[in-house]
Amino acid sequence: MTDDSKRAIDDLASAFFSVFDNRENKTPDLSCLYRMFTERAIITKRDGDHLDIMSLDEFVAPRQDLLTSGTLVDFHEWEVEARTFVDGGIATRLCSYLKEGVMSGEPFSGGGMKSIQFVRIAEGWRIGSVLWEDAEPET
Repeated sequence: MTDDSKRAIDDLASAFFSVFDNRENKTPDLSCLYRMFTERAIITKRDGDHLDIMSLDEFVAPRQDLLTSGTLVDFHEWEVEARTFVDGGIATRLCSYLKEGVMSGEPFSGGGMKSIQFVRIAEGWRIGSVLWEDAEPET
């Protein structure tokens, strides 16, 4: 992996996580995700045996509403640890993340794992897919 590729992928991953932040009355604009992802990217959330497989449009719309409607406030999500594997023009990043916020007046926190696939195109590195699973809450 070249230093330029590593830096570009690190920057893109950081930009992706930073979109989901409405602390200090920020109004997130998830439309910037369209510049980070490939045109036909696939986003998948695993929840137990259920898979929620989404296009970028299906992913963005409900999260834009959730982050701007007042239902979810003081929210942010951040990468804790990551390993990135690059081979030519493709890369996979496995990362753990944490998140916290206030949902419908109730504080919460959590985290999980994400697998993010990147592809280098003429314009630079883009996200081709994201797969994630939230960690089971501790009891």
